[in-house]
Amino acid sequence: MRTSLVLLSARLLDPASGGFLPQSALAVVDGRIAALGDDRTIRELADAATTVIDLKGAVVTPGLVDGHLHPVTGAELTHGLDLSGCTDLPSVRAALAAEVEGLGPGAWLHAWGLDPNVFGDRPVESAALAPVLDGVPALLQLFDAHSMIASPRALELAGVDGPRTFAQAAEVVCDAAGRPTGLLLEDAACELVERAAPRPTRTERRERLAAALRAMAANGLTGGHAMDAGGDSLALYAELDEAGDLPLRLRVAPWCQPGVDRDGLDELVELQSRSGKLWQVDGVKLFMDGTIDNGTAWLERPDCHGESTHAFWPDPSHYTQVIGQLHRAGVPTATHAIGDAAVRHALDAVEQATATAGTATTAPTATATIPATPAPGAAARTAPVRHRIEHIETVPDEVVRRFAELGVIASMQPTHCCDFTRADHTDNWSRRLGEERADRAWRCRDLWDAGATVVLGSDWPIAPYPPLGVMAGARHRRPTRDLGQPPHNPRQALTALEALRAMTVNPAFAAGEEQVAGRIAVGHRADLTVLAADPLTTPATELAEVPVLLTVLDGRPTHRADRLC
Repeated sequence: MRTSLVLLSARLLDPASGGFLPQSALAVVDGRIAALGDDRTIRELADAATTVIDLKGAVVTPGLVDGHLHPVTGAELTHGLDLSGCTDLPSVRAALAAEVEGLGPGAWLHAWGLDPNVFGDRPVESAALAPVLDGVPALLQLFDAHSMIASPRALELAGVDGPRTFAQAAEVVCDAAGRPTGLLLEDAACELVERAAPRPTRTERRERLAAALRAMAANGLTGGHAMDAGGDSLALYAELDEAGDLPLRLRVAPWCQPGVDRDGLDELVELQSRSGKLWQVDGVKLFMDGTIDNGTAWLERPDCHGESTHAFWPDPSHYTQVIGQLHRAGVPTATHAIGDAAVRHALDAVEQATATAGTATTAPTATATIPATPAPGAAARTAPVRHRIEHIETVPDEVVRRFAELGVIASMQPTHCCDFTRADHTDNWSRRLGEERADRAWRCRDLWDAGATVVLGSDWPIAPYPPLGVMAGARHRRPTRDLGQPPHNPRQALTALEALRAMTVNPAFAAGEEQVAGRIAVGHRADLTVLAADPLTTPATELAEVPVLLTVLDGRPTHRADRLC
């Protein structure tokens, strides 16, 4: 096998080893790191067809992996008007007014990233945006992507004129007279209106996805744990992969919704056999609650509005049985659980599943019975089935300790804390929870110190995907648009090395791939990120601005800065 890539004059940073390696160069053969050594020794491994890059002292890390993102959904949602920079209602109205001016007759306005904090003490509803949207069909996605505001014209076109009943914890919010206010909570309610809006063509969707993934690679990402597989997502990944246009290695977890029946669970297990060269279905995503900001989380005590009192699954015991059945089938799970009650129940379900693995259970009619044998795609799994919990925004001490005890991965998104809450607790999230629970925000440090495996991610499009910004947020915990503001609960900050491990070593462990990924070591995948500065010594408030000079996936450069050309 010939050497395809050689990197010279490098500083090789292996977070699993705790620092820099003594070697200064590496060689890649067939997508794997084949040799480490000094420049002269490694250069001799190159031939005329080898790509040789002199890094001039740049820092090479294992490829950075986003532990939680939504590529297909994000590529579609972020195509409209970006409201994430609006900090009050006047700025939102101004942005919407400017967008309306450019719309053709009858055209829909799509916007995303709307922060509920802009409404202050006012209800989150379309009336707050009148008269800007009068007569305009508009869908404004709130930043959490679990809720949106539909304009009166959009509701009219969708035929939504009152409350609806759903099989999950979703709601068309209505006033005392039963008229929709425009606020739609959770997917089932949002889809009622989304179906009435024009859809982009498949070609447009593929091009948007490809562009988003290229931008991720240019920011240093080599991989991501994609937490959905709706519609034709898998087909889009397959097409890009086959064309050589997939610049990230993706592990995909399709959703399992409340009310899933035998056929639905059988299909999720069968999907575990789907894969390509750079993508594979590996796991299932479930929701135990919604979000604190829109009152759909599951808390052990109600929030200040009396909301966030119940689970996303109408029957939480059904969720527990599904976790057990997927575990016995060899399928790892990732559960969205934000509130303390949701996290506790998800941990209880994993504990029950692992305690009774291999024993028969009697499932209710609405639940599939899955044989206690590995799924086709899980047959090659050599590591134990590792379950995950996503988000974990507020939990008490006794819950923190259980992650390590049960071997559950803690998947965290620190930039949510940075950008959507405030140190003085005047934000919507903190006010809903009150001081005690707001003080338990995003306990990355406590989870790490308790022995849990912490994986970091962006949850894009909820927060920006650049991984250096995610690592920086885990360290400084300040608003990324105003780093001069005080940090939110700085006691929960990670160190520079921990943040790097949480986007390299730990995602590999979560995926059961620690023997082939997440390190700079011979035999490991040549998924690499090259930075202009040392991420361990660069101040946290400056890390996000460090240039990404080179991104390598499977031994092939997917991004190369001009200075290396």
